[in-house]
Amino acid sequence: MHVSSARSGRSRTLRLLTGGAAALLAAGVLSATTGPADAKGGHGRDKDRGHGHGYGRLVDLQLLAFNDYHGHVESDAAGQVAGVDAGGGEYLSSALSELRAGHKNSLTVAAGDLIGGSPAFSGLFHDEPSVESLNAMGLDVSSVGNHEFDEGVTELLRMQEGGCHPVDGCYFPEDPYAGADFNWLAANVKNDRGRTPLPPYWIKRVQGVKVGFIGMTLEATDTLVAASGIEGWSFLDEAETANKLVPKLKRKGVRAIVVLLHEGGSQIPPPGDVDACVGISGPVVDINNALSPAIDVMITGHTHLPYNCTLPDPRGKPRIVTSAYSFGRVVSEVNLVLDKRTRDIRRDLSSATNHTVVRADLTPDPAITAVIDKWQPLYDAAGNTPVGTITADINRGGVPTGSDRGVESPAGNLVADAQLWATSSNGADLALMNPGGVRSDLTYASSPAGEGDGVVTFGEAFTFQPFGNSLITYDMTGAQIISVLEEQCQPIGSSRPFLSLGVSEGFTYDLSATIEAGNCTAVSVTNVQLNGAPLDPGATYQVTVNNFLADGGDNFTTLGTITSPRLDGGNDLTALIGYLGTFSPVAPPSTDRVNELP
Repeated sequence: MHVSSARSGRSRTLRLLTGGAAALLAAGVLSATTGPADAKGGHGRDKDRGHGHGYGRLVDLQLLAFNDYHGHVESDAAGQVAGVDAGGGEYLSSALSELRAGHKNSLTVAAGDLIGGSPAFSGLFHDEPSVESLNAMGLDVSSVGNHEFDEGVTELLRMQEGGCHPVDGCYFPEDPYAGADFNWLAANVKNDRGRTPLPPYWIKRVQGVKVGFIGMTLEATDTLVAASGIEGWSFLDEAETANKLVPKLKRKGVRAIVVLLHEGGSQIPPPGDVDACVGISGPVVDINNALSPAIDVMITGHTHLPYNCTLPDPRGKPRIVTSAYSFGRVVSEVNLVLDKRTRDIRRDLSSATNHTVVRADLTPDPAITAVIDKWQPLYDAAGNTPVGTITADINRGGVPTGSDRGVESPAGNLVADAQLWATSSNGADLALMNPGGVRSDLTYASSPAGEGDGVVTFGEAFTFQPFGNSLITYDMTGAQIISVLEEQCQPIGSSRPFLSLGVSEGFTYDLSATIEAGNCTAVSVTNVQLNGAPLDPGATYQVTVNNFLADGGDNFTTLGTITSPRLDGGNDLTALIGYLGTFSPVAPPSTDRVNELP
């Protein structure tokens, strides 16, 4: 596929594998918004002329969509697609530029998790580099995702509006953080007065046709982030929220409606062809079935899996539903045809294609390189300090690594071991770690920074475990511990059917779980032992978890009900770094602590 680059002014070949914002509000003061966001422009010229169809009655609009960017400004942590190096901010931006070329009307949209859970290069600086890169690549609008709430609503408002961090201050005092040029939308996030922290929708006029974008995170966000940062806010049903906004949009003359949704599904075999829709399952299916037929398109995310689907709405009309993998590795191109007469989308003439962003076939966008160059000295000062050594790769679960949070992994067990060691002074007997809290693998081979084979730097440790959670040790009965293990089997309809907790050394059990049609339908936990002795359901044990789990995150509701006193165990990253520094070289922990039965 050949397209010309508007940014460089010369022709380049892009082989896209087809087929496959005011200062921070005073602490504790939240200024909620109920009205829509104002359109901040876009990448198309907005003249009222038709293009290419029906003697000017029909208008083309290109949407370029991605999701789950997670601060991957640099490319080395972005990973691959089907064995090919793909994604990262510099290359995502180049791909967007090339795809826009030749399109008079083009908007770039996203489906959340643009910040949070990020590599150290962005995460160390509260994801200001991520937002600056997204500004540079011309993002127009995005839904919030669960990770936008990792540091709470107040910090999210700072990320939108700008201002210096309340604790760390300004990284560049002469050039304070300016905020996001794009609009974050949060339609289904409300307080007890029914107000949203950010606009619920955004309207853009395209050659006389108003196009409405509704942005939402998943209803289960409150189970995925620390409760303290979202106190007073509720996360509502996605379909019900969007359906209630349809009449409001229609009263404003909007008939063409796109939902940006941070919730998704998966196809089989995972991850499947990036441009396919094979056996699509998960929450996105039920949400699509419940969404008003007036909604024309769903751009989705959260599951870090790609798909390009056409699903029937409740009236049987085809509706485009896409997801673009993660880390900028895929771009969903949705080519819509707008009808000036009906002011709606001609679904029969609209189409979508998922493109893989192949790094070898793109030139890094210098605008993103400039963002990297700005932050590199600060990162070098903090990120490249060695903290320990390892003897081999310590990976998350699945193939490729990290793709399956439902299996025991060396990475999860390493974190549990570190947390048990760090809280031994609290009398901890065992530690449990949520798999989603481990965001990368620790690789033996040296990074391009040249720290040497086996050396783990502060930046690598931060990328591995970036959330800055606190460790908590409290009393639990053996029966409560077993209940937590059973809750690894997630509720029906969850994005992931099973979440395998990392467990510390000396704690073992037998597990049998049944996964049917993408849901965990049965689970059995037996032969639970601690240091070789059977776990006594009536006895009391000291258990260490992070504050996310202690608040019942990831549907581990039993942990959220524990009322025994909480002993502070310090910061989770500090525990990991201390463990690596004390026991280096550290070998990959075994994965025989959980005996998975047929």
